Amino acid sequence: MKAFLLAAGQGTRLWPITEHMPKCLVPIKDKPILQIWLELCSRYGIEEVLINLHHFPDRVRDFINHLTWDLKITLFYEERLLGSGGTVLANHEFVKNEERFFVFYADNLTNVDLNQMINFDDVHRGPLTMGLFRTDSPEKCGIAEIDQDALIVGFEEKPKNPKSNLANAGIYLAKREIWEYIPHKEFIDFGFDIFPRLVGKMYGYEIREYLLDIGTLEDYKKAQETWKERFLS
Repeated sequence: MKAFLLAAGQGTRLWPITEHMPKCLVPIKDKPILQIWLELCSRYGIEEVLINLHHFPDRVRDFINHLTWDLKITLFYEERLLGSGGTVLANHEFVKNEERFFVFYADNLTNVDLNQMINFDDVHRGPLTMGLFRTDSPEKCGIAEIDQDALIVGFEEKPKNPKSNLANAGIYLAKREIWEYIPHKEFIDFGFDIFPRLVGKMYGYEIREYLLDIGTLEDYKKAQETWKERFLS
């Protein structure tokens, strides 16, 4: 299986930490979050990963080149950010022979059990399974409404009046038919451009393991206090 690891964000909310460092190399207890993601991929049998680059790309290349992995890694530089969906569309050849593939947002710290998500997807045969988590701040997230069968019947990005607290976790398992729902334009965002087209067709899988978006200084501090190495042991 293959995966997209979206790691090109500038991390402006993490300044001054990201003033001289790409967001994906920000350390969690002395280990870059990108390395934590690669270890997670290796643990669950993902054989090849595509990582997109933008902010301090040479720092990421140098980091990857100094690691020894059985995992095959492809690097894709974006002079201008293409958006989460744009990166996937631009690299559709990367997964052309795959029945399904993962998409991960590298700024989310997690020990999600990917086998459980795959098992869920085996049963719920939609174009995409979206990882979800419970949030205390739904107005800051992409929010999904699900029915009794876990079908996503509503999705709104950063709603003023949230209808649930089930938030997009930035972890997706997509099938080949996803290409039918991706618009062709310069910048494509999953939350704004793709998921509204998939309402009533995609399913939501609730992640019950540790998951935290480290996008702000407050959450980054929280990650340092709550993340445990044993999560991936």
